[in-house]
Amino acid sequence: MNLELEGKVAVITGGTRGIGLATARLLAKEGADVVLVSRHADQALQVAHEIARATGRRALGLAANTTDDAAVAAMAAAVERDMGGAHILVNCAAEPAGQKAVPPPSEAEWASMASHMDTKVMGYLRCARALLPLMRRAGWGRIINISGLGARRTGDVVGTIRNVAVVALAKNLADELAGTGIAVTTVHPGLTRTEKVDAMLEARAQAESRTVGEVEASLATNVLMGRLPSAEEVAQVIAFLASPRSVTVNGVAIDVGGGVRGSINY
Repeated sequence: MNLELEGKVAVITGGTRGIGLATARLLAKEGADVVLVSRHADQALQVAHEIARATGRRALGLAANTTDDAAVAAMAAAVERDMGGAHILVNCAAEPAGQKAVPPPSEAEWASMASHMDTKVMGYLRCARALLPLMRRAGWGRIINISGLGARRTGDVVGTIRNVAVVALAKNLADELAGTGIAVTTVHPGLTRTEKVDAMLEARAQAESRTVGEVEASLATNVLMGRLPSAEEVAQVIAFLASPRSVTVNGVAIDVGGGVRGSINY
């Protein structure tokens, strides 16, 4: 299927690693020009160079902390100046989950909650707000917010709240932008094979004297596809949502975790 992305400009925050990087690579392969946004300028420039060389598309690396209004505004100005506009925003910049022991809800700290919300929720809103004028000028746009299946289960109150808030943000934006040609959706990955997860699997396999496949199988017990999705597989869904082909999809959240046993979402 031709995703009709030729000539579109896509901005991907958190675009130098994991799902963001896989998405940037795929969008470029499909004909889009891409902007990789990271807190680290050297990483953004290096990844942009690699993508441009591999695909022949324009690729721009920019440094921006999405918790900083001025930094986000400067990023959007650079996109307009150097790329001529923007049509697609993939919000993927967030503090990683599952890196620390999860406290019970009654012991959750406000500082942790505030930090996650400022990055993953307000950061997403800052980027959308900064790039929407460019999408409005083009008369077409797609905003895809990367949330997580933590929105649909308990066990990590901070993770649940931040991911549910991302869905609420996306739906409110979708309603506001109705009729403009700009659609807003949310994607819920589960545990996904990324660089960090691969390293975690290898470390656990070594510590437990098991193979990586055995460790992965134990973590994928409730995943209907029988294994963990890869970042590239998640990116395929994001690329479709970023394309004109997704015209009938707007304001909804889509599970891309491989299917969860026993869960009914409607």
